[in-house]
Amino acid sequence: MKDLFGKALRDYHYNNYTEDLITSTNISGNDVLPIPYLFRSFSEMPKLEQKALQLAKGSILDVGCGSGSHSLYLQEKGLPIKAIDISEGAVEVAKQRGLKHVELKALLDETETFDSILLLMNGTGIFQELSQISMYLKHLKSLLNSNGQILIDSSDIQYMYEDEDGGLWIDTNASYYGELDYFLSYKGEDEFPMKWLYLDFERLQLACEAIGLTCEKIMDGEHFDYLAKITVSHH
Repeated sequence: MKDLFGKALRDYHYNNYTEDLITSTNISGNDVLPIPYLFRSFSEMPKLEQKALQLAKGSILDVGCGSGSHSLYLQEKGLPIKAIDISEGAVEVAKQRGLKHVELKALLDETETFDSILLLMNGTGIFQELSQISMYLKHLKSLLNSNGQILIDSSDIQYMYEDEDGGLWIDTNASYYGELDYFLSYKGEDEFPMKWLYLDFERLQLACEAIGLTCEKIMDGEHFDYLAKITVSHH
């Protein structure tokens, strides 16, 4: 990885902000990701993220913390929060912004346990593809204290495959429609492509149930997105 995401966060934080990140996928054209949005305050966050932060309690792990916006809000509320990200630039900026406990670490390398685990801004993206969901969910389950919770959001992106009259052009032989190749570029440089998974609620719920987790939908967002709460099933 070239860590162009981290480079963009650094540029913004150190006042070298001149342009935004450009994202695209194998099924969609270029999209602008405004860097100031990655430094948003609580009042600027979508209701779905605000709800997740309001539900977070006890000791908290923020997975893929980016510039640390979610964690900083929780830290200001006095909650014990640990943030992790695989972007060096993100970790540096989050520290510079005052986040006390932030580490350069992949989710699968985390071993501490928590009362709440946050995976926000399409948290299922980190699973990469359908075949890895259960491995990631089992690992997340191992990081939960008793009565702990995972708060995760995603979207059902079937709408991206609809033509004007509502017909679908999904290739039924292809892999799951939420498995995307994700491309990022910044200031004329291209990041190595990565796999990124959007997961509809029903599939997430089924994957959870298969390994003894309960998954409930907390709310729907503005645009085919949803927030889910995952807990260990008690029989």
